Amino acid sequence: MKKEIYLAGGCFWGTEHYLQKVKGIVLTLVGFANGSTLNPTYEDVCYKNTGHAETVKVIYDSDVIGLPFLLELYYDVINPVSINMQGGDTGEQYRTGIYYVDTEDKRVIENSISKLQERYSEKIAIEVKPLVHFFEAEAYHQKYLDKNPAGYCHIGKDKFKKAAVASDPELGTVNKSPDFSVQKNDSYHKKSREELREKLTQLQYDVAMNNQTEAPFHNEYFDQFKEGIYVDVTTGEPLFISTDKFESGCGWPSFSKPIDESVVWERKDFSHAMLRKEVRSKTGDIHLGHVFRDGPKEKGGLRYCINSASIRFVPKEEMVQQGYEHFMKMF
Repeated sequence: MKKEIYLAGGCFWGTEHYLQKVKGIVLTLVGFANGSTLNPTYEDVCYKNTGHAETVKVIYDSDVIGLPFLLELYYDVINPVSINMQGGDTGEQYRTGIYYVDTEDKRVIENSISKLQERYSEKIAIEVKPLVHFFEAEAYHQKYLDKNPAGYCHIGKDKFKKAAVASDPELGTVNKSPDFSVQKNDSYHKKSREELREKLTQLQYDVAMNNQTEAPFHNEYFDQFKEGIYVDVTTGEPLFISTDKFESGCGWPSFSKPIDESVVWERKDFSHAMLRKEVRSKTGDIHLGHVFRDGPKEKGGLRYCINSASIRFVPKEEMVQQGYEHFMKMF
């Protein structure tokens, strides 16, 4: 079951980089939470006393990691008694906080904080509150340390190694059904712009890397409904499956959902004087398209409007040969 929690632990670059390595974490996004202004910029938060905390939105699989264990990992990379300061960073934006959206989580968090307090003589300074609002930070902050490995981080490298092997002892024996989950594959790696210039056509590069949109009704997959999967054109990671594809009349491939929630992420798109939700691949971090709420109600009501140039179709009869046999059981 996918669940949501918001964790503030000082500079969000390092906190996100740490949390995304933990088994069971499906998605991380950095942003600003529980301040007094709407849609703040990073500069606003730094210099205009907005009251926001640098925060990581965490979507996790509760069948793989429980909230108590996740919080213990979070405590391991913060000073829980420090007020408005973590590492070398000072200011209200660097306060620690746990912000919940599920009221049932409040009791779990409070019990966890009580146990943590037993280890300290000073009062625990972690703020525990319901999430009032969360605004995504600018694109360059997302996965910052993935893109800038030598960038500033207040968390030691040893903690990242620990996170990568951490496993919830309470859920370690759970065997999840693999039917609708993406198997992790080390061959899926984000490519550099230089690599992609060599690999992609000009149209593919413009769409995937420069957020452009291909022409409707004049693209490769808008009217294709063969059985198979659609993979990230840059990494090969499966993103969508033909059983979720439908005719929307918009002129681009339309899907009711991704093949797994963990393979894509969304962010606000204010281009062309509109407010839309952009869809990007999580591993490749390329532009795929947008998601709208005008899809078939019987399929969940969403329409993932995807550029053909950002995906590659693998026919069902070629999936085993191309290494996608795990997904054959989805048909």
